[in-house]
Amino acid sequence: MDMIKSIEHEQLKNKIPDLHVGDTVRVHQRIKEGNRERIQVFEGIIMKQQGGGVNATFTVRRVAYGVGVEKTFLIHSPMVEKVEVVRVGKARRAKLYYLRDRVGKSAKTKENLGARIENKEIALKEDMVEETTAEEAKVEEVVAEAEVEKAPEEAPAVETQEPVVEETVDTVKEEKVEEVAEEPVKKEE
Repeated sequence: MDMIKSIEHEQLKNKIPDLHVGDTVRVHQRIKEGNRERIQVFEGIIMKQQGGGVNATFTVRRVAYGVGVEKTFLIHSPMVEKVEVVRVGKARRAKLYYLRDRVGKSAKTKENLGARIENKEIALKEDMVEETTAEEAKVEEVVAEAEVEKAPEEAPAVETQEPVVEETVDTVKEEKVEEVAEEPVKKEE
């Protein structure tokens, strides 16, 4: 395998979601704020998919407070935690740029009523893992044979222990806070 392809292959996720243009999805994205990390959800319609391999992206559009917001996500990014399909939409085009000019209900795609909402995932690395295990087994046999042939005159290697570092990650969930009407305090006379 080419050196660049092998490096790219390490960066690929094992399984990616099966996404289609026109679907309404909920993207769980990891956000770092200082030393804290939290997950933010972005829900909208997939407008387009681009690229392939490590550079594959998809663009999600939503309308928030009357303003259209589009975000482009890398499929294989470690910052994208997961992608859930909320609604399967009908789309007869690869790019839904016409949704930018629409407002209200017309800014949505028609729902494919007969479709089941399943979080299908496409497995990418399973085939490559089986091939590498066979190659690694051959390499291990050759290394084992080479170790047997070595003379026992060599000094044993000194083992060093690395310090154990534990990382703590804080996750914050946003919750709605109910407003409580305060009753006036009655003064006792």
